[in-house]
Amino acid sequence: MYIKNEDLLLDKILNVLTKRGIVIMPCDTIYGFLGIAPGTRKKIQEIKGRDDNKPFLILILKEWISQYTSFQIDKYFLDQWPGPLTIIVPDKNNLTVALRVPDDSRLLKLLYKLDQPLFSTSVNYIDKPALNKSNEIKAVFGNNIDLFVDEGDLLESISSTIIDLCTKPYRIIRQGACRIDPEKLL
Repeated sequence: MYIKNEDLLLDKILNVLTKRGIVIMPCDTIYGFLGIAPGTRKKIQEIKGRDDNKPFLILILKEWISQYTSFQIDKYFLDQWPGPLTIIVPDKNNLTVALRVPDDSRLLKLLYKLDQPLFSTSVNYIDKPALNKSNEIKAVFGNNIDLFVDEGDLLESISSTIIDLCTKPYRIIRQGACRIDPEKLL
């Protein structure tokens, strides 16, 4: 979809999301599926062919952290936000949750306007590489989603870094766009 006016585009995305629709758009680093959490989990899983047990990362605003965890996140990691860092922490139900505060102005506006978190996951089928060419995304997923925000090919994009903070030393699950000082993992 091509809408030149950013406010009109934001309204269109908000409209789709509030109706529990699925959007594909750039998500800081790469194209991602977006849906309101938790209402769209099943839909996104079906589109991706994803196992029920594999969690999604949740895009939040920094001030919402306490809604998801009581864990004291090291200041070093908090200072990486907003940005391409996903952290896994214990949640309030003795499970885990993957959180990221995006650095994309459109995503931040969406979160403020929706006043609720968004699920996000890469645009791919399970165990396949993420798609970064807009024509491939349209061909593979275009009929299964409600809106595609086409920003062209994102050939140089890198996924977010994922760090598991549940045990010490902390573990890098996926090295991505955010470089972490190795000493901060100890």
